[in-house]
Amino acid sequence: MKRRTGLLRFGAFLAATKTQVVFDCADPDRLALFWKEALHYKVQDPPAGFATWEAALRAWKVPEDEWNSTSAIVDPEGRGPRIFFQQMDTPKPGKNRLHLDLNVSGGYAASPKTRRLQVDKEVDRLLGLGATKQKVWDEPPRSEGEPDEYWVVLQDPEGNEFCVQ
Repeated sequence: MKRRTGLLRFGAFLAATKTQVVFDCADPDRLALFWKEALHYKVQDPPAGFATWEAALRAWKVPEDEWNSTSAIVDPEGRGPRIFFQQMDTPKPGKNRLHLDLNVSGGYAASPKTRRLQVDKEVDRLLGLGATKQKVWDEPPRSEGEPDEYWVVLQDPEGNEFCVQ
């Protein structure tokens, strides 16, 4: 077994204690508002001492044309990861290599009918927020006793794929 070096020199490996998901995008504010509603999050509060983000950006002398270069949303209950949106000039290159799954159906403990109704209800809500439907996965059980598979692949307003299941 090969011995790991690097951080061992400092006594131990470091472990991540918090996770942040980052979206590269053209319009951080627009995408943050979509995902805020999709995930039932809130826009991150401005730093202490500032009533609004605009006040903070003005105080920091950030040029107005850079105000939409980043945005962030957070779970109001503090359980989920912070989602950060950063402006990039390059368009999305193709299919995501990473995507979010929004689990809304109650899982396999719920009946297939209940799962489908929950998924379809959430898909309708997300379509109303600006998502687009890409594909519906609807597969019967592979063998007796296994659950059926039902989920919907959507894209957010900038084309990032995600699933509702």
